[in-house]
Amino acid sequence: MKIVIVTETFLPSTDGVVTRLKEAITYIHKQGHEVVVIAPDLGVKEFDGAVVEGVKPTKLPVYSSKYFSLPQKKVETLLQKHQPDIVHVVNPALVGVSGVYYANKLGLPLLASYHTHVPKYLDYYNLYPFKPLFWWYFKKLHSYAHVNVCTSHTILGELQQKRFHNLEVWKRGVAIDHFHPDRKTEQMRSRLSDGNTDDKLLVFVGRLAPEKEIHKIKPLLEQREDISLAIIGDGPIREQLEKQFEGTKTVFTGNLHGEELAEAFATGDAMIFPSITETLGLVILEAMASGLPVIAAHSGPTQEQVIDGETGLLFENENTDSMIDAVQKLEIRNCISV
Repeated sequence: MKIVIVTETFLPSTDGVVTRLKEAITYIHKQGHEVVVIAPDLGVKEFDGAVVEGVKPTKLPVYSSKYFSLPQKKVETLLQKHQPDIVHVVNPALVGVSGVYYANKLGLPLLASYHTHVPKYLDYYNLYPFKPLFWWYFKKLHSYAHVNVCTSHTILGELQQKRFHNLEVWKRGVAIDHFHPDRKTEQMRSRLSDGNTDDKLLVFVGRLAPEKEIHKIKPLLEQREDISLAIIGDGPIREQLEKQFEGTKTVFTGNLHGEELAEAFATGDAMIFPSITETLGLVILEAMASGLPVIAAHSGPTQEQVIDGETGLLFENENTDSMIDAVQKLEIRNCISV
């Protein structure tokens, strides 16, 4: 088959959606199929043999740290050019609207995937009154798809309550040949801990945005002088977080990729994950594959991956004592070297 993927985000951007798409494209190619990607034009023309067709990018005032693409007729031209057997629209919201509209106009089979819990994000941007409108909008877009997929059973249930149709779960996976305990290095430990290599090293990996609730980690650092934190990633509130964590044992690395990211995961003593807005939390799987216990805020999608007391520990959201207790439990279980 020839598959055209229309996505709101792709390389060189770094996020869970891009990671999943890269792995999917590589897998699809191994099955003998052809892939074309339509995405915001950020200079990437090819990935793993897949042609990347760029469409005009723009910045949005509400999220100025990242480029997006608005709906545009060029998507129809590209679909007519490539004549796909199926169209997969990833996170239809902006340029994805064109993917949905023109796939239906041209009579092409349509798959849509739901990755980002945008209605829930509105609570973090003082836009919560618009949640009903956003739910209506996303439900309308997904109603045109012959199949809709999401990334966890929790989100499946929520979308079913919102009367999305033809839903399936896109099963989770992780590149265990890349994320592995053997990637651990002393050089990376020194870098992530700012030389405090005897500290217990916690790592956070993700986009630096309000919905990730990274600020919740700070009280833990204020109460425990023997803990260092590495915040790996970038995003619209990085400067704000750097000021907020000033005076604590925190290192901001920016985005890491490839071998550096694998080393960073494997070098920590535990991963800390305070977000409750994820539809999956792919970084949890990457941490586990790297041999790290996970300390995570309790949420439905996280609970599907973290078995409390076995593969990690869950703490109650906005409860610093619960978070500190989770760290102490890991120490008692010798999951973190003391």
